[in-house]
Amino acid sequence: MALDNAMIEQLRGIFSALEHNYTLRITDPGDQHGEEMRNLINDFASASERLSVEVKAGEQLCLELLREGKATGFSFRAIPTGHEFTSLILAVYNADGKGKNYPDEVLVRRIQSLKRPIKLTTYVSLTCTNCPEVVQSLNLITLIAGEGISHEMVDGAIYTSEVEGLGISAVPTVYANGEVLHIGQSNLGELLGKLEKAVGAEEQSLEPVRREFDLIVVGAGPAGTSAAIYSARKGLRVALVAERVGGQVNETTAIENIPSVVKTTGTQLAADLRLHANEYGISILDQRRVERVTLEGDNKEVHTSFGEVLVAPQLIIATGAAWRKLGVPGEAEHIGRGVAFCPHCDGPFFKGKDIAVVGGGNSGIEAAIDLAGICKSVTVLEFADTLKADTVLQNKLTSLSNTKVITSVATQEVIGDGSKISALRVAPRDGGEEYRIEVDGVFVQIGLAANTQSFDGLVERNRMGEILVDERCRTNVPGIYAAGDCTTVPYKQIVIAMGEGAKAALTAFDDRIRGGQAH
Repeated sequence: MALDNAMIEQLRGIFSALEHNYTLRITDPGDQHGEEMRNLINDFASASERLSVEVKAGEQLCLELLREGKATGFSFRAIPTGHEFTSLILAVYNADGKGKNYPDEVLVRRIQSLKRPIKLTTYVSLTCTNCPEVVQSLNLITLIAGEGISHEMVDGAIYTSEVEGLGISAVPTVYANGEVLHIGQSNLGELLGKLEKAVGAEEQSLEPVRREFDLIVVGAGPAGTSAAIYSARKGLRVALVAERVGGQVNETTAIENIPSVVKTTGTQLAADLRLHANEYGISILDQRRVERVTLEGDNKEVHTSFGEVLVAPQLIIATGAAWRKLGVPGEAEHIGRGVAFCPHCDGPFFKGKDIAVVGGGNSGIEAAIDLAGICKSVTVLEFADTLKADTVLQNKLTSLSNTKVITSVATQEVIGDGSKISALRVAPRDGGEEYRIEVDGVFVQIGLAANTQSFDGLVERNRMGEILVDERCRTNVPGIYAAGDCTTVPYKQIVIAMGEGAKAALTAFDDRIRGGQAH
């Protein structure tokens, strides 16, 4: 692969501020992959005098990054193209101590307290939209922790026998010191927490951090970021607290229904949301979870997973929703081993195999259509007596020769041996006899569940867990508002969430200047 002149010019701008010299050391096995790596990295290095290339012969393709001749600790057993090209750029930029993804002081202290040695390996697919965040997060942990820790990213499409030998069927899959640490989408905060449990950490005698704001927004997806921006534009001191900016949007590949934006991707939209929020001096506190919220007089105190206490008189909840699970025997132990949720990320692992898709809504039928292009057969299982997807999607599905639809059926069990699945046990809703469907994998596409568990007992929710709001996004608690997919507002769409976030912010400001909340 070669980079075009436009990309090289962009890289020149990105790398113009580099303060250190970097060596991109290629281990070339003398095959086609080695040639592709050399072409890519030579073009990449041409963007800055601070970058140089070194090539040595070896059995396995590999790319290492050295700063001032010293190993940074992370490497790529892959040609970092596709979604991982950003990981290569950030590897250099972060090694120079730069990048808006660089963690805050609280996270840095926790990373530096990790016990070592730690050897991290992440298996990825270059088509996976969830993999880059995991790779970039572990690279950051490696850089900040320093000596005694390493991180290697491996492309499963190149090292297929290695992947098959480990029984990997989902990406990203992360190993720490030879043991599985994590499978699937994640962020720096979650990965750090898992590492702390797996390898241990030195005790830190730190006082809880207490910070005061005018308004706190929990959740940084389209609704939360919109609420934060609208509030900051009113001159308020705003904190935006979330596990990751963009939220569920990060798992969406193509977005084509935002008016005036003909086409974008979830990762690009998430990056744009962060960029816009940064324009207004919003305190973005990502990579952490909100564990609970307490009421202290007129103030709302938000307690995070980092031991922080964030205080403000007003709070906007915009925590969105997450994929629902089946909740049947065999599902949990086979996640990443035959049970999957993202067809774009994990579909390639089931090439030429028989799979099932549970769910007949738009997401389920879209997944089935995508998977039909690479899988031997796709069986759609729907609990209702008819599919709920749009007619155009149903017509497309029925035009495919390797797909089948079974309605009025309930999935009862995922059958497997712990390393892979072999079948699903299903039951007809008319009381007929249960039977098995032989499959190598199942993609669960049964909708979203509101992320509101942290607010149980704080605000009123319905039986689905959605927060009850009025037409102005007010909850039943004065000074607490909610917006987006975590609420009872119908139609879970990005553009609607953005509007609801703006509405919540404007309502909160209106209540603020009037000295209270109307009911």
